[in-house]
Amino acid sequence: MGFGDLRAASGLKVLNGFLSERSYIEGYVPSQADVAVFDSLSGTPSADLVHALRWYRHILSYSQRSSLPGVKKPLGQYGPPGLADTTTGSAPSAPKEEEDDDDDIDLFGSDEEEDEEAERLKEERLAQYAAKKSKKPTIIAKSSLLLDVKPWDDETDMKQLEALVRSISMEGLLWGQSKLLPVGYGIQKLQINCVIEDDKVGTDMLEEQITAFEDFVQSMDVAAFNKI
Repeated sequence: MGFGDLRAASGLKVLNGFLSERSYIEGYVPSQADVAVFDSLSGTPSADLVHALRWYRHILSYSQRSSLPGVKKPLGQYGPPGLADTTTGSAPSAPKEEEDDDDDIDLFGSDEEEDEEAERLKEERLAQYAAKKSKKPTIIAKSSLLLDVKPWDDETDMKQLEALVRSISMEGLLWGQSKLLPVGYGIQKLQINCVIEDDKVGTDMLEEQITAFEDFVQSMDVAAFNKI
């Protein structure tokens, strides 16, 4: 596993293709996997690498990245199968005995210092892999979320609270049905469904915008999260 050389254009293209089908390097929330890859980049991805640029800006927004969950692993344990990590300063992962469909591209060289010809061949293979991935039909990954939005007290206008939540509009977000459920002491919570495109909308983005209505919203929780 790996992205090739993340400090080279070819490695960034692989990263961009990898992130075209997911929001994060691993799982559905930012983690130390994202930090490991983020820290390996030499700078901001170019504007034509839309998926990598979107992910980079999102991870950059976290000022305390060391507090994100998970354990940081070597770069060779992230990314698509069949590619080695060759990023400067990182150790390439060991080749596997069995490879997946994309493993027909061999990027593992000898332990000896590579000459210019070997480097050129490696860049060509990375370019071939990126081209092969780009020809695959794009699948828009979507998820169905059930959100619990809790007010401060029983005097909160729940109709206005729901109207504020539904006023949040962004590409890749579609609001669905909702209902009010009792919490206790006369307080009700808003339970509302929405469908999101994973590469455009994250649960952290929704929570940030919903809880911004601080006069009405005490907290937001994800009650259910299902891939579509």
